Amino acid sequence: MNLNPFNRIEDGTRRTAAQAVTVVVLMGGLAWASVPFYDWFCRVTGFGGVTGVAEAGSDEILDQTVTVRFDASVERDMPWRFKPAQREMEVRIGETALAFYEATNTSDVPVAGSASYNVAPYDAGGFFEKIDCFCFEMQVLQPGQTVQMPVSFFVDPDIVDDREGQYVHTITLGYTFHEAPLPDEEQQAALDAGLITATAPVVGTQN
Repeated sequence: MNLNPFNRIEDGTRRTAAQAVTVVVLMGGLAWASVPFYDWFCRVTGFGGVTGVAEAGSDEILDQTVTVRFDASVERDMPWRFKPAQREMEVRIGETALAFYEATNTSDVPVAGSASYNVAPYDAGGFFEKIDCFCFEMQVLQPGQTVQMPVSFFVDPDIVDDREGQYVHTITLGYTFHEAPLPDEEQQAALDAGLITATAPVVGTQN
């Protein structure tokens, strides 16, 4: 029998340290897993105004209509002008609609951007279905370039049977563009064209 109290203290310290490491690893694993789970949860439920994605339009079109408004912004210091081509449109529920946003690169170098989006009110997020959208891919605008960017969508007819959604008559679709690193091929093309230098920071590159 080991009667040395210092050995017991040392064993207890090791157990405590091992338990602490286990807790840290477990919490880190849960935090990592929560990111894709939260993204999946938002897309399925529309929580937080996240929209859905559909491969095709609805098979059902109702006589009821809803007004869709469009909003646009860019993050601070991003050298783009970004606005909706139309402020609002009235669409039949279930009908596939096509809207456009316009972006202009006001700088003298190529700029890449990615768009985040949401729908208001949040109750409508789970019923707002995008079929195709510029926000699905990074956008690269050359110096002074202006582009029209489309988004096709429909409002799911199930909204009229939803406890909260049935009272939604106006939906706002908003986008915010954020600067992103230039893709390698775009950066190389800009270098070849002399628009940027190898030693100069590239607009759109985040640290």
